[in-house]
Amino acid sequence: MADAPEFVTLQVEDGVGTIRLDRPKMNAINEQLHREVRAAAMEAAERDDVRAVVIYGGDRVFAAGADIKAMSQLDGTSMAAWGRELQNSFRQVARLPKPVIAAITGYALGGGYELALCADFRVLGASAKIGQPEIQLGVIPGAGGTQRLARLVGPAKAKDLVFTGRHVGAEEALEIGLADAVVPDDEVHATAIAMARKFAAGPPRALAAAKRAIDEGLDGTLDEGLTLESRLFAELFDTEDQKVGMQSFLESGPGKAQFTGR
Repeated sequence: MADAPEFVTLQVEDGVGTIRLDRPKMNAINEQLHREVRAAAMEAAERDDVRAVVIYGGDRVFAAGADIKAMSQLDGTSMAAWGRELQNSFRQVARLPKPVIAAITGYALGGGYELALCADFRVLGASAKIGQPEIQLGVIPGAGGTQRLARLVGPAKAKDLVFTGRHVGAEEALEIGLADAVVPDDEVHATAIAMARKFAAGPPRALAAAKRAIDEGLDGTLDEGLTLESRLFAELFDTEDQKVGMQSFLESGPGKAQFTGR
C-alpha cells in the first residue's frame, strides 16, 4: 500500500473535490509535492462523485514557487529529468476532464502560478500577488509559464511578465486576464467552491467535451478544431444527459434538467 500523501489531500463534498496544498510555510513545490498533486488530480479525474475541482493552498498562500534550495543543486541534465516530471504532474491537472478553479490567496509565484495556469479559472484574493519571477534567478519558467501564459493573455503581456519577473496585484491581474475574479481575501475559498458547485450541477460528459474541444482546438488549426468540435458534439447525442436535457427543455424550459452523468 502506498504511503498516505503528506502535503496534498483531496477532500470531496457536494460534488466538488478540493485539492489542498499544505507544505509549510509557503507551499514551495518540491518533487514530493508535485507528485502528490499529480496523484490527487488523477484520483479526482476518476471519481464519479467529483464533478468539479478547486485547487487551494490555504488562507495564507497558494504556492510561493518552486523549492529553490533543492533546485539550486541541479545541473542541466538532472534538471531536464526533474522538469519533465514537473510538467507531467501539471499536465495531469490541466487535462482533468472536469472544470477546475484555482483559489488564490497570498502569493502564487513561479511554479505556484504555473499550477494555477493549469486551472480553467482563477479566483484571487484582493491582496494576492502573482507572477513569474524566474528571470530574477537567471532562468525562465519551466512548468508552463511561457506557454500557458502566452495562450492566456497573448505573447506581449506574457513577455512583459516573464522578462521583468515582476509581481502583479489582483486588480491588474483581473484587468489583463490573469485572474477571472477578485474577491476579499477571506472569501476566496467560498467563492471558488460556489463556482465549482454550479459546474458540478451540469452534465459531466458535455462539460468534459467542451473543455477538450477548447483546449485541444487551440493547439491546432481552426479546421482541425472545428472537426474535433463536430465529432465531440455528435458523440454527446448517445448520452442519457442529452436526452434528459432536451426533454427537460421541451417540457419545462431551460435550466431545469437534472443530469446523471450518463
